Amino acid sequence: MARMTVNEFYCKGCGLCIEACPKKIIELASHLNEAGYHPAVCVDQDKCNACTLCYVTCPDGAITIEK
Repeated sequence: MARMTVNEFYCKGCGLCIEACPKKIIELASHLNEAGYHPAVCVDQDKCNACTLCYVTCPDGAITIEK
């Protein structure tokens, strides 16, 4: 099963991964990270097919994809 994870320490909540996700399963979290940003989070891991579009789009290298 594919899994997309976000390292909240590096995520600035820019939203590029949200726009890139064809399944539309990434949202900004309601909580703030240590830097004061709302980090991205995958809301439905079961729908993730590890397409890596979010990974490639992330300018901060905060996303990891496990296949």
